[in-house]
Amino acid sequence: MEDDELAAIRNKRMQELQRMGGGDPNRAKQQAEAREQQEMQINSILSQILTQDARARLNSIALVKPDKAKQLEGMLINMARSGQLADKMTEDQLVKVLEQVSQTKKTTVNFQRRRVMDSDDEDD
Repeated sequence: MEDDELAAIRNKRMQELQRMGGGDPNRAKQQAEAREQQEMQINSILSQILTQDARARLNSIALVKPDKAKQLEGMLINMARSGQLADKMTEDQLVKVLEQVSQTKKTTVNFQRRRVMDSDDEDD
């Protein structure tokens, strides 16, 4: 049953790509297959390096902040490839990594307002 649903989703996506691209349907199909293959590899790696609770937390983050989740996924995969992870990462460890990412990305914006005609100075 899941295979039928997956095939239907693939066919629908292929039709969308063909409509959007208007180009070679084989090329669009190859790109879609490559993207799907890459997503499967990422999911496979993440399932190997994360506990179920940590994976659930990452999925929750992906619903709210997809960009941050992608960044976190990339970091986790790089950590696994470089040998920084000895065991599966728990949810608590994932939260700590997420806090480190959040601390490094804080941006401050300062507004400097122009004082062209400051009427308070002239009202004595």
